[in-house]
Amino acid sequence: MVDVARLAGVSHQTVSRVLNSPEGVRPATRDKVLKAIKELGYRRNMAARALVTSSSRLIGVVTASSEFFGPASTASAIEAAARDAGYGTLVTSLQTSDEVEISEAFGFLVNREVDGIISVAPRTGIAAAATAAARSVPMVVVADGFEPQGRIHVVSVDQELGARMVVRHLIGAGRRRIAYVAGPDDWFDAQARERGWRSALEDSGLAPAGRFSGDWTAESGYEAGTALCLQIAAEGPQRAPDAVFCSNDLMALGLLAAARDQGVRVPQDLAVVGYDDTAGSAFFAPALTTVTQPFEELGRLCLEVLLSALEGEPGMWHSVSPTLRVRRSSV
Repeated sequence: MVDVARLAGVSHQTVSRVLNSPEGVRPATRDKVLKAIKELGYRRNMAARALVTSSSRLIGVVTASSEFFGPASTASAIEAAARDAGYGTLVTSLQTSDEVEISEAFGFLVNREVDGIISVAPRTGIAAAATAAARSVPMVVVADGFEPQGRIHVVSVDQELGARMVVRHLIGAGRRRIAYVAGPDDWFDAQARERGWRSALEDSGLAPAGRFSGDWTAESGYEAGTALCLQIAAEGPQRAPDAVFCSNDLMALGLLAAARDQGVRVPQDLAVVGYDDTAGSAFFAPALTTVTQPFEELGRLCLEVLLSALEGEPGMWHSVSPTLRVRRSSV
């Protein structure tokens, strides 16, 4: 820092202000200091800073396995937002997501003296471990349906709203018998999407046309799609489902393959909608109508909420809204 100050012709206190509170430094002075920092290749000593401020400038992130699109996208967005805010991230990825593993992951991060934790492990088994870890550090849980409490804030995409958008779209397209392919029962987001499907049907005076169990994979979507197509063949077009909402895009992909193999036309015989707007979903055959989740916005909100929690703000619920992307599979 002394070398930066000497090259810029300012005091080391001014350099410190540029690094910590740049808005309080005159633009001309700030520009000189930043130019000197760049020229010298200066890097802050974060270990020394932690000793002075009692802050590690580290955020712990617990996430479900990277094979899952939503948690992986959210964790990536959190890392980017933290980096922009001058924080590093320490990420631990869960393999089984059972209660023991979740508790160990939180303990690992607390022992590394992170300033706070953001949990992107949206399974119901997280509750007890999150409550215990929050006694040590503030926490943000990314899960639609988790209840905020004490030092635990909840941030999520409004999954129920996304599901309601899907059902309203299908009804608007003339569909009246709407089935559903569910995600795993122990995922908060899967539960919220199912609540949205059921409540939107009820509001429109329609009954569920069938529920099929899935596990987020294309294989489970194919199995559900095969069963659905056999139901269509047995009941005929006047009684069988004329639309299906899959709670993620991979299951929709499997279902589309099953429909093709069983000779069911999409969307003529069966409208299909997914959820997530995964990369490539516009190139499914046919292009998939789906729900887009604003992961970058979600990541920024997670960090903003955690920083507020570090200032002592009590646990609250915060959400962002998804959008419906209509493509050929449903119209």
